Amino acid sequence: MKKMLISIVAFAAMALSSTAQAVTTCADKAAFCAKVVGELVQAHIWNYAAKTGLVLGPNNLTGLITTLYNAMDVVSREQVGMIPAVSADMTFARAAVGQVVTSPVAPAATATDITPAVTPPNDGDQNIGNKSVTLTKARRVPIRWNGEEKLALDNSGNSYNIILRDQFAQAMRTLCNEVESDLTALHVKASRAYGTPGTAPFGIANDLGDTAGALRILEDNGAQGLDFQMVLGSAAMQNMRGKQSGLFNVEKAGREDMLRDGITDRLQGLALRQSAQIKRPAKGTAAGATTNANGYAFGATVITLAAAGTGSFVAGDVISIAGDPENKYVVSSGDASSADGGTITIAAPGLLQAIPAAATAITVANVGFRNMFFARSAIVLATRVPALPAQGDSAADRTIITDPVSGLSFEVSMYMQYRQVQYEIALVWGVGAAKDEHIGILLG
Repeated sequence: MKKMLISIVAFAAMALSSTAQAVTTCADKAAFCAKVVGELVQAHIWNYAAKTGLVLGPNNLTGLITTLYNAMDVVSREQVGMIPAVSADMTFARAAVGQVVTSPVAPAATATDITPAVTPPNDGDQNIGNKSVTLTKARRVPIRWNGEEKLALDNSGNSYNIILRDQFAQAMRTLCNEVESDLTALHVKASRAYGTPGTAPFGIANDLGDTAGALRILEDNGAQGLDFQMVLGSAAMQNMRGKQSGLFNVEKAGREDMLRDGITDRLQGLALRQSAQIKRPAKGTAAGATTNANGYAFGATVITLAAAGTGSFVAGDVISIAGDPENKYVVSSGDASSADGGTITIAAPGLLQAIPAAATAITVANVGFRNMFFARSAIVLATRVPALPAQGDSAADRTIITDPVSGLSFEVSMYMQYRQVQYEIALVWGVGAAKDEHIGILLG
């Protein structure tokens, strides 16, 4: 240690003597000498920390890039089917919780007749719409190591880099699953539902009636020609793999992806995906509820209840109305007590069959999984990196790493603390439904 300090001071003296002509006063010389000595001591400390593994490089995250991308290889294989299925607005801009970001929404195109003329038609302008999404989550996962922990691992023969890689994988998996969970929670925004609650879809061999029913809802609601997605839970996917043998027949399917690799592909125009976050929510307790006797026309969304029955309707409930056996509607706004004669609101496009001017029974579907089908443009995910003050904070370095599969971009920061270092993986996001009519539930 004494030799190190002597060397530092000697080197500082050499630096000082080489610039002595540029420094004219004793005060300037003293200040310059102190600055050089300070910078050299700081550089030596950083280099020592890097050599001993307390930090992976001199004051930057460059040495961690390989470890981070190895962790991403693990996270990107998780069952996060919703994230790549929705319309994504992902940028590296900084934003705060509560900030509203606007994502563009292109309108439907209009075709015109071809009429020969000297000049082309003066048309083609479109009013580009938008969907505002509020950033509601700013989440972080910290990872901290001190010098003694690192040294203990080295002495026991354990690999510090492997453990650190797994910690980063777990951190990014945690954030990725939280985003996925927020997206699957949008089942409450669906327009209608198909299937039988409590019974996993695709359970009848060589019968694709579930996809056909889902497509009918989307097409009847005006979503023809859009990028359709279907995100299934594990039970539905098990039936798909076990019961629908035609998908594994190369001669019929035309491809061997399902047979060899178990890869799901487009089926009847739906991009099939799997998610570990498919919801199975509790249902409302309404029983014996009826409409009042006013009658409701085709397309109505607000229905007044008679002062009958017991229990509640909650947002996300799937309901059936007597005399309308083909349709299952989704409640977007419920009523705390059906006995009080309040109102419930069903999602657009509303009733597909008029309710007569008589008390008509309303039944809440049983509990079941909410597999989802939708047009990609119907659900929006916006992500940003966390806000910082203009002056910055105490982080020694930052970098952004993007998952090539889900597209999520995580900010990784490094904070140097007293005899320890803390890494932080962070993300800001918000989700929203841009078009309720283009979202449906496949019950299971």
